[in-house]
Formats: sequence, C-alpha cells, structure tokens
Amino acid sequence: MSFSSEVKKELCRTVTDSDKKFSCLYGMLLFCKKLCADEMILQTENEAAAELFCRLAGEILSATVEESVKTKKNGTSVRTVKLPPNACQKASSMFRFDGERRIRFELIDNNSFYVFVAGAFLSCGSVAEPIKEYHLEFAIPYTELAEDLQKLLISMGIGAKYIERKGLSIVYIKGSETIEDLLTLMGATMSSIELMNVKIYKDVRNKANRIANCDSANIERTLNASDKQVRDIEYIAERIGLENLPEDLINIAEMRMEFPEMSLRELGEALDKPIGRSGANHRLKRISEIADRLREESEGINNPT
Repeated sequence: MSFSSEVKKELCRTVTDSDKKFSCLYGMLLFCKKLCADEMILQTENEAAAELFCRLAGEILSATVEESVKTKKNGTSVRTVKLPPNACQKASSMFRFDGERRIRFELIDNNSFYVFVAGAFLSCGSVAEPIKEYHLEFAIPYTELAEDLQKLLISMGIGAKYIERKGLSIVYIKGSETIEDLLTLMGATMSSIELMNVKIYKDVRNKANRIANCDSANIERTLNASDKQVRDIEYIAERIGLENLPEDLINIAEMRMEFPEMSLRELGEALDKPIGRSGANHRLKRISEIADRLREESEGINNPT
C-alpha cells in the first residue's frame, strides 16, 4: 500500500464526533469530482475514503449512496460514490452549495478546520512516497476554491503554494517538516511519525554515503601520493642506493616500499621509532627533494650546455 493510501486510511479512523463528521463530509463534498444541485459524485482509489463517505452520507444526510467499482488496466480500482437526488438537495441546503465552489468558513467550527482539510485531502489530495521526495498536494479543478484552500492552510501555519497544471489548480506543500505538521494537524499522527523515520533513515544514509565518498577520495589521494613516493625511492635506490640516505630516511623509505597502501599516520606509527603524521610527511618530502635534485643533476649531465 502506498504512503498516500496509508495516510488516507489513518485519517478515516479519526473522524469520530459529530463536529468532525460534519466538517469532514463538507470537505469531501466541496472538493469531490462533481458537485451539482442534483448530482454529487466522489471518485477515489482509496477504499477507506469511499467507505467513510458512504458512512457520513448515511449518518448526516440519511442517504443510501450508489457505489460502483471500475478496475483500470494497471489493476487499480477506482470507486465512484454517488449521492441520490434527495440527499443532494439536503446537502445543498445544509452546506449552502449555490453553484459556486467556495469555502464557507462560517460553517466550520474553529476546532474542526483541520478535519475539513482532511476531508478535502480524502477527495483530491495525495502525498508522494517520502523515500523519493517530500511533496503533498491537492488537485482542484476550480481556481477560486484552490485559492480559498491555500489561504486556509496559510492561516493554519502551513506554507502552501499554488500552481496551474494540466487544467487543474494545484495547492502543494514541499518540505518534510511542513508536511509532517499538516499530517499531524489533520489527524494522521502515525503517518507523520513514519515520515520522520524515513527522513532520519535518508539523513543517515546520505551521511554514510558522504563518509564513504570522502574515505574513497582520501584513499585515492593516499595511493596517488604513495605511488609518487615509491617512484622517488626507486629512483634514489637506482642512482645512489638507499644506504646513502640519512639514517632517519632509510627506515621510512623501506617501510613505504613495503607498505605503499599505508596512510602517513600509519606509516609513522610503524617505524622503529614511531613518529606522527607530520613527521612522516616531512621525511617523505625530504626524500622527494633528494630524488628531484638527482633528476636535475642527471638532466644536466645528459644535456650539457
């Protein structure tokens, strides 16, 4: 089951008392697929949302709804729930539907705005899988209704934005924390916690990847530097012999030849008289300078002026 489906399933379990039921049904109807004086239709892929709509219509409107299920080619079931004409008339009177889809804030109890938004989400909302991205949206076919919802969300402290896409007005929310806040306010507390857990997992995974990439880069730099040091030591051995180096350089030169994969710190600690990273680095630089001087001398001999 998708994360969006889980959110809707959880929201449906929170609609309990009469104020919540009224506000939720109002949100579901106002944002449903079709809203006319004689025809009101909710269309959803979520079974729990369809069941809640049927239950609320029965309890509040005393209606027996007509429900049908159609299966798409991809196997997804789409549920269409239709109110009978008498229930449409009752709903129009109760929720003051007058042909213009706008939120009538005076109909909603102050404590039930969140449930009203939950009802809107059940009708036209979706939320992306948090492992992929943080995105929640309401796809609304009416511009003014979308603007009303955006204003309501902003008044609730939710930073909602608005765009037009494929003939729909999209009110959307980005950012994990903002989505967590809205889910919690609507009543989907467990889904909010799940999103937090996914975020923690992603943060830990990203940190581990950064550390791995950093370690990989450090290893590559170490090996590249070690390769240059080994070439310098081999050149010195060929030209003058390692035994002609100062005693403190002979030991580290032999260790580097034997352990080219060691870091400077490890190399210094492995010496007969251990030294630190900076000490090992200083000695290897001296070896490099000796090798470079020998090369310059060789070039001078081979190319006399």
